[in-house]
Amino acid sequence: MSKYLVNKFLYTVDRDPVLVERYRADPRGTVAWWEAEQANLILNCHSGERSTWLAFTGAERDALASHDYVALFGLGAHNFLTLTLFIALFERDYEEPLAFQREYAARLGHWTVPYPDIST
Repeated sequence: MSKYLVNKFLYTVDRDPVLVERYRADPRGTVAWWEAEQANLILNCHSGERSTWLAFTGAERDALASHDYVALFGLGAHNFLTLTLFIALFERDYEEPLAFQREYAARLGHWTVPYPDIST
């Protein structure tokens, strides 16, 4: 598991409203594009430097492509990164205030301490 790469995806997509909408509309296509074009860019480096070895595992790719934040948490994705991105993606679909956040908490409620390791 490349927790770093999954967290990098969550972080970078969440900070770009265009990518948030693209990921909402076409999650599988966005994940494939991001992995091919963006994954190996050096984070916060504007000189065009790239690495060559980063790739999602099949489980990571599937969880990202299906918006499965429960699986992502189980794989070790940072819970604050998943929460903020998925709020941006889905909060608008709920009428009650904080309804998505309550659903998020309920769907992750089966986890008990110790939680999956979120360190990268």
